[in-house]
Order: sequence, then structure tokens, then C-alpha cells
Amino acid sequence: MDEILRLHKNGKIKVISNAPIDSIAVLRRIYTPGVADVCKMIVENPALKNVYTGIPYTVAIVTDGTRILGLGNIGSVAGMPVMEGKAALLQELVGVNGVPILMGTKDTEEIIRTVKNIAPTFGGIQLEDIESPKCFTIFERLEKELNMPVMHDDQQGTAVVILAGLINACKLAQINFQEAKIGLIGLGAAGLAIGKLVLRYTGKPALGTARSEASKQRHVAAGGIASSFDEIMQKTDIVVATSGVTGLIKPEMVRKGQIIFALTNPVAEIEPEIARQAGAFIAVDGKEINNVLGFPGLWRGTFDAQASKFTYEMYRAAALALAAEAPAGKLVPDVFAPGVFLKVTHAVAKAAMDSGVAQRKLGKEYFGCNDVKKVPED
Repeated sequence: MDEILRLHKNGKIKVISNAPIDSIAVLRRIYTPGVADVCKMIVENPALKNVYTGIPYTVAIVTDGTRILGLGNIGSVAGMPVMEGKAALLQELVGVNGVPILMGTKDTEEIIRTVKNIAPTFGGIQLEDIESPKCFTIFERLEKELNMPVMHDDQQGTAVVILAGLINACKLAQINFQEAKIGLIGLGAAGLAIGKLVLRYTGKPALGTARSEASKQRHVAAGGIASSFDEIMQKTDIVVATSGVTGLIKPEMVRKGQIIFALTNPVAEIEPEIARQAGAFIAVDGKEINNVLGFPGLWRGTFDAQASKFTYEMYRAAALALAAEAPAGKLVPDVFAPGVFLKVTHAVAKAAMDSGVAQRKLGKEYFGCNDVKKVPED
């Protein structure tokens, strides 16, 4: 605990200058009077903000603190260490600026209005740790009403990494993913998004169950099939649990040969070792399948392409890139494996171009670039 607190002391992030301010000449260039000329250029050509400001590589990390990790509704200020962590990862892994935005309200309309009002500061919006069903409304409205990419990391970011893991799990188990019967236990932000992405990828709807009838109905409206906990455990080849209930899956419920992703943190629905002892062919938890593998490369690729929004093709490309980078016998790559985020970045940027949402032309020299922190000149 002492080491954890030491790393958090005074916060994990800070704003720094790209240019050393070590003389009056430099001061006059980066501030007054030189900065006025840059401002006037942007007035005449607003697109120059993408050249002469940090806006195109800056993402807002927005939370109201209603669904922080497995801690629940602890408020946005108590959630700041999580938001700082996301920002630190974005900068360290892919050179993107992440700015935590803590909401002082939990009202859906006020959150939407606030984010829209501050949006000009940013190249994109990442929603974090907002409770369901409110998170769905906020995401859908902002995605529709803002002319910039919007992602809810608990939804799309998580779903991308889970899809990558499922692709490799099916390969290891010699199961045809497109034909496998999939069950979702828990249909909150993560569960619903996983169901949507799996449906698009396989063309086959997943069974889904949750504590609330409203959650089941959202799953059905998204193309899924309402089910029960017992039916899922008894009849599916793949179980993905995001229920938030520790110990929900008992060993005797596990079918021989099943693939089980028990993803509730900090303690899963069933410990992977226990699930494997009970007959599961593959069993993992949220510590092994972590969404840190997804959102950094998703953002860098999106910003590199100057994409106007995220598309299914971009999420699919990210998942396939992650799956391809996993070492033999593993479901996903290690966070520190060389080139992982570069591969995701390039795959997302290319998919943005292929799906028609890229506003920047990226030549083949970009896709040979070895440094995700290098902004392409073209």
C-alpha cells in the first residue's frame, strides 16, 4: 500500500510544455506577441487547429463517478485516480494527451450539455465509469450530436479486448466462433456492448441474462436473445460474465469444455483455476483480459486518421490486431509486448480510411512507422 500511495502522491499526471522556455526570444514566439499571428491564422482557417494546437491529439476522459471499478457510486472526485491512470496510460503508451473531466452533476442532460460545451478543447471524448442505463443515453446522444469520435471505454473499449480474447480462445479450443453458442451473464455497459460486437462479428446473437428486465430488453433490442442464468450455464459453449457478483458461478455449474470469461473485478464470478478444475477448457478473469490493451491504440489510430467517428470496422480491426499479437497459447498479448499498440494504431487508422471516416490522408510510409508517438507529416 505504501508503494501505491507513493506513486499517487501529488497525482500521476501533469501538463508540461513541448518547448523549453529558456529565453525572451522563445517566450515571445510561444506567447505574446507571436501567438497572436497563429490565432489569426486559425480564425481564417479553422482546420489549422489540427496543425498548430494540441487539440487533435487530446481526449477528454469524462466521468460522473457513478460506476467506478467495482466500487460503485463513489463520486467523481474519488474516481480521479482512475481517470489520471487512464490519462497516464494514453500518454505513455501512444503519446495521446488525456485530460480528466470530473462532473459535478449526475444529471444525464446536464452531463450531455456540459460535454458538448467543452468539446472544442478536444479531439475526442472518452466516457468512463458512468452507471447504466444512463451511460447508454449519454453515449448515444454525444455520438450523434458531436462531430468528433466518442467512445465509452466500459462499452466499446472493453468489448474490443474481449472479442480479441474470444477469437483466440475459440482457436485454442478448436471451436468455430461463428457457430459457437455464446451466453452473457450481466448486461450492463460491458455486457451489452460485448453482445453487440460479437453479433456484428459472428452474425449470431448471444443469449443474455441480467437481474433487471430492462437490461434484458435492451439486449433484445440490440439483436440478442433473452435467456436465464441456468440456461446459459447449461447450454452455451462460451460464457462471458460481467455481472458484478463475486462467486456467482459455482464449480458444479461449469460444463466440461466450456470457455469461461469471468470478468468482474476485483474478484470474479468464479476463479479461473477453480473453473478449470471443474472442467472448463479455458477460464480467465479481468486481470488477464484488461481493456488497457484497447483504448490507447483505438484513440491513436483514430487521431492519426483524423476520423470523424468510430466505426464497427475500426473496432473489429483493433480486435483482430490484438488477437494476432497474442503469443502462442495466450488469448491476448502482454501490455508491454513490443509493437502491440503500434499494430492496433495502424489497424485502426487503416480501417478508418477504408470505412470512409478518415479526414487525413495517410500514405504507406505511415504504416511503416515504428513510433506511435510520431505524428505523420502528411
